[in-house]
Amino acid sequence: MASTDVSLAPTSPVMNGNGNAHGMQIASSYQNGSPAALSNVVRKKLMGYVGFANFPNQVHRKSVRKGFHFTAMVVGESGLGKSTLINTLFNTKLYPKKEPLPPSADRPQTVAIESISADIEENGVRLRLTVVDTPGFGDFVNNDESWKPIVENIEARFDAYLEQENRVNRQKMVDNRVHACLYFIQPTGHALKQIDIEFMRRLHSKVNLIPIIAKADTMTDEEILLFKQRVLSDIEHHNIRIFKAPTYENEDEETLNENEEIASKIPFAVVGSDTEVDTPDGRKVRGRSYPWGVVEVDNEEHCDFVKLRQMLVRTYMEELREHTNDVLYENYRSEKLLGMGVTQDHSVFKEVNPAAKVAEERTLHDAKLAKMEAEMKMVFQQKVQEKESKLKQSEEELYARHREMKEALEKQRAELEDKKRRIETGRPLTPENKSNTKKKGFLRA
Repeated sequence: MASTDVSLAPTSPVMNGNGNAHGMQIASSYQNGSPAALSNVVRKKLMGYVGFANFPNQVHRKSVRKGFHFTAMVVGESGLGKSTLINTLFNTKLYPKKEPLPPSADRPQTVAIESISADIEENGVRLRLTVVDTPGFGDFVNNDESWKPIVENIEARFDAYLEQENRVNRQKMVDNRVHACLYFIQPTGHALKQIDIEFMRRLHSKVNLIPIIAKADTMTDEEILLFKQRVLSDIEHHNIRIFKAPTYENEDEETLNENEEIASKIPFAVVGSDTEVDTPDGRKVRGRSYPWGVVEVDNEEHCDFVKLRQMLVRTYMEELREHTNDVLYENYRSEKLLGMGVTQDHSVFKEVNPAAKVAEERTLHDAKLAKMEAEMKMVFQQKVQEKESKLKQSEEELYARHREMKEALEKQRAELEDKKRRIETGRPLTPENKSNTKKKGFLRA
């Protein structure tokens, strides 16, 4: 990956209301250090209202001091004027003029990724512009998975930003994520090719897609209109999401009309040219000269270049950066962390109505009490059942002992009654008893 720093405009001095370089005079006065020099310093008196209405000015001042980063990716087949359009958009010589390769030259076998950076300054605002080019895309006989290196490059930039977020010190974070992808479509006049559909299907969830019809000067106005309708129909049929500018409340009518006009030009039919040509009426314009006339790049009647530049640079550059950070990157980050096994409690930062929160806590408390009551009832019933079983077992044992004792008493009673009856009738006792008596008497003698 190549990286080139180009300073395109010198820093301009601070101008006062009369157009003088007042900031340079103040700086020189402070360098002199004399009281006379310090007396020339103009002190501003605060005459306006002091309040939070000045907050946008503070944000503006801070943003201008820090500068901006913007990364654009251009994708399309060779010869569609991608480099020329980038040079035309930002009015730079970011890409040198490419010489066509001879037929005998070795051509690359895979899609390459090239990155070029430039520092652009305009009216004191600094922009770090990075353009990612994809030479070789769609130039092979077999273009299967030719989008794979591009997807891997976009995901690698997301991973690099995620790694910076996970650092202990995050003060020096560099945003190299792709904020916009300009996809160049061949001006065939028929419909999208299969490689166009497959590429946009693979990347529409990772980058802001902006479809562009290249070399619009090769088609008539009627052909361009019909081709735009077919392209939009294919995009809608395959559920491809392209970048749509957001709408805000309280916008004035002029801004709304301007936004609608920009949206109606998608896909943009553009003509790129960074060279000036002479028109028949003697003007010098950026465009292309043909035997039948001159195509002016900055003329809205000739192509949609002005609307594309207005959308990409003037009006929606911050929206492109914001949508990349808040939607595309957040979706990728969530999927990445979930794939790594990192989970999140979604109730942590949830906004809750206090009354609903109290009702929910009361419901949870009642449910907890009901659960505890059911558990206590279950334990009580279990204890009762155990006690009843023990009492029943003791009762059975008592009944058994009572029965045994009763039987023994009945038997003893029967024996006593039998002995009584024998004595009363004068019958002798049993032989065993007599023998026992004789033996006892003999022993005594």
